[in-house]
Amino acid sequence: MTTRPATSPLAWNVAALLTESPGSTRDYLVAGVIIDLGDDLRLADPLEGRVRLSRTNRGLIVQADLDTSLDTQCSRCLRDIEVPLQLHIEEEALPSLDLQTGVPLDTSAEPDALRLSDHHELDIEQTVREAILLAEPIAPLCEPDCPGLCAVCGERLTSGPHDHGEDAIDPRLAVLRALKLDDDGADQAE
Repeated sequence: MTTRPATSPLAWNVAALLTESPGSTRDYLVAGVIIDLGDDLRLADPLEGRVRLSRTNRGLIVQADLDTSLDTQCSRCLRDIEVPLQLHIEEEALPSLDLQTGVPLDTSAEPDALRLSDHHELDIEQTVREAILLAEPIAPLCEPDCPGLCAVCGERLTSGPHDHGEDAIDPRLAVLRALKLDDDGADQAE
């Protein structure tokens, strides 16, 4: 196994691998890598894991198993939490230049394919970023049965429900106390 180059955290020069026969592989360790996820997300732990590159007749198969965690908030009680993520990536990376002639290839047939750079470098940072965004939970929880926040005072209900009495009603909603439903379901003021 070789380690990643110092110039880019998730990029490798694969020119030598591209000259080898299909089936040849290279393994790379990923350790301590932090990438920018934009304004809304932040990694709590660096990326750790391995990347395996396998030569095919068209380019490379990229297989990555990476672990990290997101720094986020519980969707019920708003407590700061870390959400662990295990990423598995499997992509095909295709060259952008013909390997023998160096002539640019027509990429219009597969515009969304992961492409090697003109210098035969593979950069998977964007692919990893997309995998993290897809793995991000929609509503992360600090614990599966998080009770959330009190609707009256906004305090966390982790210690159980608490009573505010009738005086704790929001003054803006006090007028609703005068309304009652009769037996027919119609509103009736007291």
